[in-house]
Amino acid sequence: MRENDLEKENDAQLTDGALRLANAMRQAKMAAADRGDSIVDVRQAELARLDLLAVDLKAVFDAVPENVDLFDFTVSSGMQPRLWLDATAFVMMGNDRRTYKFVRDSRQGRVVMAQSTDMKRVSESVTAYIADRLVEREQLMGDSKPVVAAQPSAQPQNEPKGSGGFLQALAWFVTGALVGAVLLFLIFQDRLMPALHGLMGG
Repeated sequence: MRENDLEKENDAQLTDGALRLANAMRQAKMAAADRGDSIVDVRQAELARLDLLAVDLKAVFDAVPENVDLFDFTVSSGMQPRLWLDATAFVMMGNDRRTYKFVRDSRQGRVVMAQSTDMKRVSESVTAYIADRLVEREQLMGDSKPVVAAQPSAQPQNEPKGSGGFLQALAWFVTGALVGAVLLFLIFQDRLMPALHGLMGG
């Protein structure tokens, strides 16, 4: 058992180390791109920043049910790298290579949904956009159940009362009546016994 625990601990440390190294490499690529001017360096820096945003949003992406086909969470590595959310919405980097631009193409043109050098702010805007799309889907489908189910409550619910409740109440009533009759008999038995003897003797 101790050997298994040690192996699990080592695996966890390796996984944590791999994530830290991957993030450090992304940071190094961005720093190298900031020092250089080549197109390749610029694209690598943009991809690295978009990858970091995708990692930050991974928990949100994973929470979307598999049967919902509204989204396409992928990072494209073309001339203009983008983090795609769906067919019309995506995140790209600004001209300064540090500003995240969350945009959506519409019939009226391209709309900027959020723009900031703060990755967390853009991440929150993307999360709100995904939530809005899911709510729109629920309303269009007329589905009363939420697409993303909440965690069930641990508190037990009261069971509805059926015919068993009536029978139980009736049993308690009869029992109470019998007990009351016995108590009355015991209390007034001094008066009742002579009357009973008289009836029996008569």
